[in-house]
Amino acid sequence: MEMIHATDLKTIFHSKRANIYYLEHCRVLVNGGRVEYVTDQGQQSLYWNIPIANTTCILLGTGTSLTQAAVRELSRAGVMIGFCGGGGTPLFSSTEVEFACQFFSPQSEYRATEYLQRWCQFWFDDERRLQAAKMLQQSRLEIIRECWSKFDWAIDQSQLDSIINDAITQFDNINNSQALLAAEGRLSKTLYGMANQLTLSDNKFKREQGTRGKSYDPANQFLDHGNYLAYGLGATACWVLGLPHGLAILHGKTRRGGLVFDAADIIKDGIVLPQAFLSAKQGDSEKAFRQACISQFAQLGALDRIIDTLKQIAEKA
Repeated sequence: MEMIHATDLKTIFHSKRANIYYLEHCRVLVNGGRVEYVTDQGQQSLYWNIPIANTTCILLGTGTSLTQAAVRELSRAGVMIGFCGGGGTPLFSSTEVEFACQFFSPQSEYRATEYLQRWCQFWFDDERRLQAAKMLQQSRLEIIRECWSKFDWAIDQSQLDSIINDAITQFDNINNSQALLAAEGRLSKTLYGMANQLTLSDNKFKREQGTRGKSYDPANQFLDHGNYLAYGLGATACWVLGLPHGLAILHGKTRRGGLVFDAADIIKDGIVLPQAFLSAKQGDSEKAFRQACISQFAQLGALDRIIDTLKQIAEKA
């Protein structure tokens, strides 16, 4: 069999790649030049190809292992790797707390520095960094307005527009990052309440992030799961532009993965939040929810939107 090397693959722009993988109870290895994952079924081992040239991110869950050769090929193809617990959450790191959002980035001495240089020009200025955070929030609100009406629920568009317009006014008048974080939290709480009323209608929903060994209601579990898919896209977007994950504009200068959280925020509330509540209402499995999220990401062009937003911030902040 002729060997296929990552360097021989046709390049697909990261913003146009279609695949995010979550794998569990399997081995990831190189077989005949292809990166594959292997699952055991009785006495048989089943080999499944991973189209690395068309993949943005791989999350490796419980019971997984991968070879050095697989990491080499994934890195050459520019695929982000993250280790996580069951169901896609949380992401693990040996040096960070559970929700540190640590990814293994492909390494290259030839990554672009253009956007990093522009980012650094404003990042050390508190006022300009606040303006950058407001630009990010503006993109987030635009995506919420665009996406929520496309989901299969009886949404009151005028109510949603009112919530978004109020948020725009609040964000514009804020003069420090902590106040912006607080306003962001209030907006999220309002959106959770609205989504809950449109789907579950139980008035008991409270946003909680799960910890190992402790289960939460389906909506919270789906929110955690979907958010980590969004973090994968956020981490990929930062890597594509050459922006270190520590140069956050809103989630604090002391969190090494802060910029990944910022980048994921652009799409999380627009796609993950409504899909989590709809899937909880429908009794979807984690697999069905994950597929629905990835489909919504593809329809929106989510990675494209994150990259474009970060580029605009680098150019204009």
